[in-house]
This record gives sequence, C-alpha cells and structure tokens, in this order.
Amino acid sequence: MLWALILIFGEWQDGLFGLVIVANALIGIVQELRAKRTLDKLAVINEAPVRVRRDGAEREIPPQDVVLGDLILLGPGDRLLVDGEVVRSDGLEADESLLTGEADPVHKQPGDQVLSGSFVVAGSGAFVATKVGTDAYAVRLAEEASKFHLAHSELREGVSNFIKYITWLVVPIGALLIYSQLNSSVDFSTAITGAVAGIVTMIPEGLVLMTSIAFAVGVVRLGRRRCLVQELPAIEGLARVDVLCLDKTGTLTAGGMDLDEVLPLRDGHPVEDALAALSHADPRPNPTAQAIRARFAAPGDGWTARESVPFSSARKWSGTDFGEHGAWVLGAPDVLLRDGDGYDRAAELATTGARVLALCRADRLPGPDGEAALEPVALVTLKQRVRPDADETLRYFARQGVAVKVISGDNPEAVAAIATGLGIPDGHRALDARTLPDDDQEKLGELLDSHTVFGRVSPQQKRKFVTALQARGHTVAMTGDGVNDVLALKDADLGIAMGAGSPATKAVAQVVLLDDRFATLPHVVGEGRRVLANIERVSNLFLTKTFYAIVLSLAVGVAGVMFPFAPRHSTLVNALTIGIPAFFLALAPTLERSRPGFVRRVLRFAVPSGVLCAVAVLVSFWLAHKGTSTLVEDQTSAVITLFLTTWWVLVLIARPLTWWRVVLVGAMAAAFGIGLTLPFVRSFFALRPDDLANDLSAVGVAVVAAFAISIAVKVAGTLRT
Repeated sequence: MLWALILIFGEWQDGLFGLVIVANALIGIVQELRAKRTLDKLAVINEAPVRVRRDGAEREIPPQDVVLGDLILLGPGDRLLVDGEVVRSDGLEADESLLTGEADPVHKQPGDQVLSGSFVVAGSGAFVATKVGTDAYAVRLAEEASKFHLAHSELREGVSNFIKYITWLVVPIGALLIYSQLNSSVDFSTAITGAVAGIVTMIPEGLVLMTSIAFAVGVVRLGRRRCLVQELPAIEGLARVDVLCLDKTGTLTAGGMDLDEVLPLRDGHPVEDALAALSHADPRPNPTAQAIRARFAAPGDGWTARESVPFSSARKWSGTDFGEHGAWVLGAPDVLLRDGDGYDRAAELATTGARVLALCRADRLPGPDGEAALEPVALVTLKQRVRPDADETLRYFARQGVAVKVISGDNPEAVAAIATGLGIPDGHRALDARTLPDDDQEKLGELLDSHTVFGRVSPQQKRKFVTALQARGHTVAMTGDGVNDVLALKDADLGIAMGAGSPATKAVAQVVLLDDRFATLPHVVGEGRRVLANIERVSNLFLTKTFYAIVLSLAVGVAGVMFPFAPRHSTLVNALTIGIPAFFLALAPTLERSRPGFVRRVLRFAVPSGVLCAVAVLVSFWLAHKGTSTLVEDQTSAVITLFLTTWWVLVLIARPLTWWRVVLVGAMAAAFGIGLTLPFVRSFFALRPDDLANDLSAVGVAVVAAFAISIAVKVAGTLRT
C-alpha cells in the first residue's frame, strides 16, 4: 500500500524500496526452494521401506503404497505406519509409549491389535493392515518429528517478538507521522513522501528474510554432508547444547562386530553348534547374531527351534529351545552368570574393551521373571569397531566446552575401556546404572555431573538421565541408533539419530546423520553457531534502523516539522549499511559460541544505537535548516549524518574486522562517497551536497554520535571483539 501511495503521489525514484522488497522476496523464495529440494532428496533416502508379503513373495514398498489387507512383516526397530491385526508372533513385543505414555513393552499375540505410532522392540511377526490413510494414526505420524516437541528456538521466538511489538508501535506512530506531515507540508505529495519514508524505515522488512535465508542455507550446507535436518531450529539447538549424551554402540563404535574368541567354561558341550543354531534361528539377526553367522554355518539336522525368546535391551539376553538339544541362552554375563561361574573371567575380558557374552544351557527357557537353572557353557567375545573419526570429534567437543556423557547398555568395564581409549575424561570411572537411584532425581543429577561413563543403562534410565540433566539447567543432545534410545531421543532437547538406525529412532530425531558419520556433528554445531552469531549481527543492524526511525517519527510527529529525508534516501542508506552487508554477514563462517539472552542483548545494542543515530540526524537537519539552504540540501546533510552513524554501527557489528569484513565496510563507504560525487547518482537520489558548511557540520555531528555509540556499546557489553 505504501508503495502504491508513492507511485501515485510521489516520484518513482522514491518507490525503490518496493523493488528492493520484491527482490528480497525472490531471493528468499529461491533459497527456500533450494532447501526444500535438498530436504526432499534426503527424506527419500531416510524413508524406511515397509516389508510386505504379496502374491507369496516378500518385497519392500514405500510407506504410502500400503493398502488394506497387506500382510506387513515386522522385526526389531520397525515402526508401524498403519493399524492392523497380528497374525503371527515370534516373541513380538511393541513399545506403545508414543501413544499411551507407558514405556513397558507390550507382548503381542495373534489376534491382538497394533496401532501406528508404536514400534517393535523385540521379536518378529506379521500383521494385516486394517486401517490406512486418514482412518489410521498414520496421517499424524507423518508429522511426528515435529509433534513430539519442536526444538526450542530462542532465535525464532526473539525475531517473532521483535516483529510483533514493532507492529504495535508502527500503527500509532505512523498515524501521528501522517497527521503531522499533512499539517506541516506545503503540498500533499511532499507530505505523503515524508510519511512513507518514516513508516517504511520503521519496518525491519529484511530481518525475517535474513533469518529464513540463514536457516535455509544451513539446511543446504548440512544436506551436502548427508545430514538431514527434520526441524530447521534444530540447527540452532545443537549450537546451544552443553551436554552431549552418546550411545556407545553405533555412535562411538561402528555398526557391526567381529567374533573374536569362543572360550569354553565346561567340556562336553556342542558350543559351536549351539551358537550356529542360535544365530540362524533369528529371521532378523541383530549385529551379534550376524557376527556369529559369519563364523559358523547353519547346524545340521536336529537343531530345530521350537520356542524362542528374542533379545531385548530390558532382558539383555535371548534364547531358543531346540528340543532334544535343550534350551540355549546367550546374553550379558552379569545378568546370566553368578560369581564363580566365569563371572570374574568375563569381567576381566570386558576391561579390554571387548564385548563379552555368556552362553548357557538349560532344560527350559527362562520365564518372564528370568528364573531358570542355567548352566554356563562358554564365554563369547566380540570385537567392536571404534569409529576412526570418534577421537577427533570428541576432542572438538572438549575444546568447545561441551560435556560428553557415554550412556550404554553394555558392560560398564567394556564401555570404560572404549572411553579410555578415546581419551574421554574420567572414562575409567564407569558407573553401573543398576546401582543408581531411580527415585532421587537430584542425586542422579549429581552423579551425572560428576561422572562421564555409564554402563548397563536401561531404556527407561536413559530417559531419566536426560530429564535429570535438564533439571540441572543443561541443554541436552542425545545420539542413538537403536530402539532402546527412542525414549531418550524423544525427551532430549535435541535428538540425533544415525542413518543406519531403526526407523523408530529416525522418526523421533530432529537430526539424522544419513551416512552414520559421527564426525558430521562438529559441522552441525558450526552451522548452528554460524546461524546464531550472524543473525544476531543482522538483528542489530535492522533493529537499529527500526529504533532510529521510531525516534525520528515520534520527534517529527510531535514537533510538526518535515521528515528529514525522503524514501529514496532511506533506500540508499539502508542498502549500503544494512541490506548488502546483511547478506554477507548472515552467511559468513564464524566460530563464535552461542550465548543465551539473544533478545536482551540485541535490544541493549539497538535501542541506544538507534536513539543516538536519530538524535544526530535531527541535530544535523536542524542546524542545516537554520540557514538559507534549500530543503533538498538540508535533507542531504541529514542523509550524510545518517549514513556515517549507521556505517559506524556496521563497523561495530562486523567486528572482529577480518580482511573481508574490512573490504566490505570499506566498499560501502566508497560506494556512498562515489554516489555523492557522480552527478547522475546525485540527481537520481536527490542529493545536493552544495552547502559546504552544512555538510561539514553533518560530518562533525556524525563523528560525535559515533563516539557516543561506541561508549554506549562498550557500557552495554553486547558485542564480541
């Protein structure tokens, strides 16, 4: 509307701000489209296919292709996208906590109902789809990554509040300005031009654009590193994190393991046949079973599975009944063994960093309470592959002041060995989570602050760890790849999933590392810090302009005098001190650490800076107006003062002045100087620096104002140097 008023009643040069807004909008749209294309491509990669049986054959299909009546096959970690009825269950257990809030797994038998939104934590099975599309929870599940909880964004909230409060101010101040200009101007066109100049300058029209562009470019940059950001504010979130909780398996160690040794505890047992039978009995083998399969071929006749109990992180063992060969159980030694039955030897092996499992024989499989007469037969050690990039990544977080907590369901000694090898501080002081208090959050928080490595942590405890750290004022990020990490990922301030992780894990995480590279995390942190630091700089620029415009408009409205410059003058100054520099500053690399208090810090800079700029412009305009100069010459003096003061604000904001920033601010000053020198530019922007006394006075006022702004900024202590 303001643009239309200028085109109708003013000169077209004063309508340049409209073209700038259109250009900015187009740039923003292009960046958003780039980000959307990047996200769409990565989302396809991240999308887990659904296994179904059609026409007697098993196949994988996209989730949107599931139809009523499809037989959907399930395994550990699979997420249910439609509702249905179970038709086959091999120890099938589903976690429905995302629907009911109850964390305990639910055993599913044929005939039981399953709902989308749950996921498989143990066993395998199949169900028939009975509700799909809008009839099921699947529509809402498509938005689960944001529905669990949007990553908190102080930046997003701060910018929104700025726009809201400024809008409330613009309406009454704009009305006052229009009234005063109509009363003080000799003609209607001049009055409209002056009023529009004040109102347009008050609006920080580029702030939201710069924020959106910074986020969008961040998404594109991280996308090139195979990092899927499922919530844009997550980029900011990791920059604020001060505690990073790591799951050892799949994060510090690479996916998969290698079978190392099989150490018999008793003679006369078919250890190798039992291990082979156990590993081949699971239709969806986990990494442990895969490692054993790689060593031992399928056993001969007679090793037919009659009943199986699948592995779960809560039980920490799995087992199968092979009839005449007995029941065999494979799991954690500290769960299955007693003192004297190889327990001490297993603990000693665990201190080397190997993963140790106990193989036991029984007449029957243990029941739900785990009770059964188990005969220890052998110890099995597996070598874990430590990620080659883990050491350097951990050192990066140490340098950045981010505390690392290793939270694993594995044996504490094994976790400590890995942590110590990677140089994690106090890595040797591992705590067994089974000894930690469950009902004393304050005590738990103290232990989490004083220790770094925790073993035998249950899924429910991981969730409590996150909550306890948050209660002590920490911003917590949690990484993980297995279904046992889902609850903690969901409750953390920022959930980070590995691309090879379970579908349920990736569904609740805000960030997914598609290539499973732990070393990508520093780049995510760096991108978040770039966004935060640079948008703060840009906000200082735009809001300084807003506040000097508010002060000018109020002063002019109350005094009933002419506005000191025209819209074209504002366009020129804003382009050279805000618009062009903001693009470079918003996208520049930076290593600055994030700090809380974004809104308060920006206001402490922008309010005094804006007020001093406005006072300087009013003084310069008043001094020029006292003489015999024309209105255009008076406005030129005001424009010179406005440029010099806002240019000095740019210099302060651009610090530290690296070479490219010196070039940037120098180029803006040179451009303004050239504009004052070239006749056609002066004519286009209605600049007439013909009164030397006025112009020198304007420069002097600007120098005094710049000095005052520097003192105000130093006293406020809002900028890094």
